[in-house]
Amino acid sequence: MNARFTPSRQEDLHLITGQGRFTADHHYPGTLHAFVIRSMHAHARLTAIDLAAVRAYPGVRWVVTAQEVKALGAGPIPHPITAKSPAGEDQKIALMPLLAEGTVRFVGQPVAMVFADSALVAQDAAELAVIEYEVLDAVTDPETATQASALQLHEHVPRNLSVHFSSGDAALVEAAFQKASHTSQLRVLSQRLMGVPMEPRAVVARHDAATGVTTVHTPHQGVLGMRNFLAIAAGVPPESLCIDANDVGGSFGLRGGAYTEHGVLVLAARHLGCAVAWTGSRSEIFLSDWHGRALILNGDIALDAAGHILAIRFKDCVDAGAYNCMMSTFIGTRNLSITMGGVYQVPALYMESEVVYTNTTPVSAYRGAGRPDIAYAIERLVDFAAHQHGFDPIALRRQNFIEESAFPYKTANGSTIDTCLSGKLLDRALAMSDYAGFEQRRAQALTRGKYRGIGLSTFLEASGAGTAPKDQALGEFQADGCLHVYGVTGPSGQGHSTSFASIIETALGWPADRVRYEAGNAKHKLLGNGTGGSRSLYGAGSAIVAMCHKMIESLQPLAAQAIGVSVDEVHFDKGLWTGAQHSISTAQLIDALPQAAQSALSVMGEATSGSTFPNGCHVAEVEIDPATGTTELIHYYAVDDLGQVISPQLVRGQVHGGVVQGWGQAFCEQVVYDAQGQLLTGSFMDYAMPRAGCVPHLSNETYEVRTQLNLLGSKGVGESGCTGSLPALANAVMSALRPYGIDQMDMPFTAPKIWMALQARM
Repeated sequence: MNARFTPSRQEDLHLITGQGRFTADHHYPGTLHAFVIRSMHAHARLTAIDLAAVRAYPGVRWVVTAQEVKALGAGPIPHPITAKSPAGEDQKIALMPLLAEGTVRFVGQPVAMVFADSALVAQDAAELAVIEYEVLDAVTDPETATQASALQLHEHVPRNLSVHFSSGDAALVEAAFQKASHTSQLRVLSQRLMGVPMEPRAVVARHDAATGVTTVHTPHQGVLGMRNFLAIAAGVPPESLCIDANDVGGSFGLRGGAYTEHGVLVLAARHLGCAVAWTGSRSEIFLSDWHGRALILNGDIALDAAGHILAIRFKDCVDAGAYNCMMSTFIGTRNLSITMGGVYQVPALYMESEVVYTNTTPVSAYRGAGRPDIAYAIERLVDFAAHQHGFDPIALRRQNFIEESAFPYKTANGSTIDTCLSGKLLDRALAMSDYAGFEQRRAQALTRGKYRGIGLSTFLEASGAGTAPKDQALGEFQADGCLHVYGVTGPSGQGHSTSFASIIETALGWPADRVRYEAGNAKHKLLGNGTGGSRSLYGAGSAIVAMCHKMIESLQPLAAQAIGVSVDEVHFDKGLWTGAQHSISTAQLIDALPQAAQSALSVMGEATSGSTFPNGCHVAEVEIDPATGTTELIHYYAVDDLGQVISPQLVRGQVHGGVVQGWGQAFCEQVVYDAQGQLLTGSFMDYAMPRAGCVPHLSNETYEVRTQLNLLGSKGVGESGCTGSLPALANAVMSALRPYGIDQMDMPFTAPKIWMALQARM
């Protein structure tokens, strides 16, 4: 490592010095390059496809449509999790083929693919394709998609309804509403978003005929998840695929599984006998990366005369897009229901979701995948009810928090929360933000012609349960003097190497700078989960803790021998082995061993870890310029309970990044289609993104409450900033606008939207 610059994160040096290796950096002799021919229509029948001129173009080596890839065994894009209706009826699934079969259902849907000597040749040749479409009406509004008059998108799906899902007790909730002194209703939109990772989606595949293994370089969120989903899409055995990614430039849920390009390139590499590559343009990524959010949540809350919550219910409309792809059903069912009571002790809960099809890009996981959305809806609803019925929003929250003595707390719809000390987090957030002095600051702002607002959220989210039965980690001491640790989960900016090395240093006493972490090494057959749902640290981290415990057991007799005592007399604490008058550190002990003995210390650790419940209190303070409608975030405060914190620096970065991502949804980001299903936000000219300076002052602290749900005691942090920021920012904007007659507005809170709302009330 450069002696003049030693970053505190292990991952940083090679990235900031330009030594990162991303998917498009993999080059092989004779590689063919692919270009995707995509539908220009949102809904149309394919009446004729003439690719003769494309095939005849100089440099073109292969051109495929659905017919060719199906003949090679291709399957559909996976949809791993389904749901049933309240009556037990199966979900009506519409799977997306790798290449369109007969009908296209969203702009950007892949129709054919061209392989040529270069990417430019493939693109030029694709211009010669003659494709005839019978254009059909499009369905783009999820709320009207289920009406009898709406065009049916899939023959086997009446009313475009994939599934009607429910959770909780509808009768109990209705009874609570009947006896309530106060009720409030609020409809909120969590608008459709794009993930827009820095590294565009890309695939490089090459096949080894001798071994029968296809190596696939691609951004992903977990080796096994990508391998298994890609096996379905390509129709090949999972064991015949080797997934590799050195560096990944952003994920946010979008990298969780296979797309068309993955499946077709695997088949192409096998069929053509050479390496093949595809890198999406930014325009293609806007069209074809799975979108996120796209949820409409209609909430009702019932209160008694003193403000105690009696019941909460939601009726949600979930836009799946044109097909069921990856996690769309999971988001609109399980993830909207698991924490629908938030941090409150609610006697009765009920929710129902309708997952519907529209002629838009399919929707899947995007940072939080439904959990930020339900937290947003709950905290907006509670705040709205407090102001509507004359309750203090702080006091209303506080009196309804789940009491500490009630944990572990089982919610009215079946979730069990281990701990959540909302009152303590609220107290600290109020002190940090000088909440009590806000009205004075509001008055001062008004003298400058600005409308000031303050908003908070006391929220809870459930981190990912994982799909693999356990997480495994393998540790080996190698000749370079380092402990090499192998796992399944790979980073896309989270800092795996730094965190895992810190865990090892704490548990084993082995120096963190002598730990090397590698994800997805093909020679090690490991089980484990990817990075989805903020579970990597405590999932893989718990496996690493178990690995360290096994190493300590193996080292104990060696330590006893080294310091001249019996095994029963040696004591291990914080990396130091002590017995009688002598001691030796773990590093000294292992360094003194011959290489063969070091290699013999190879240890596998494994652990099973389910969901955890990160929670927090966030406060945002904003100023609105009524002359322009522009909102300025003055300060943001975050207090989070994330369980045991391993790396405060990485936690700070995750919280900051999540808050900025939440700011993007709150103030500028939104995917927009016209009535014909054409994407109107198909470039950075139309789709706004957060910029440096949008969150100028952010203060965050952690309040550590160890969980007993995993060996590490941690709860996950990846979605905390995003989950807390959406309602805090929205409630702050409503606080600024409420004195002027505005108490409801949907994100994004753009300057024109706010300006027009204010003008309408003048």
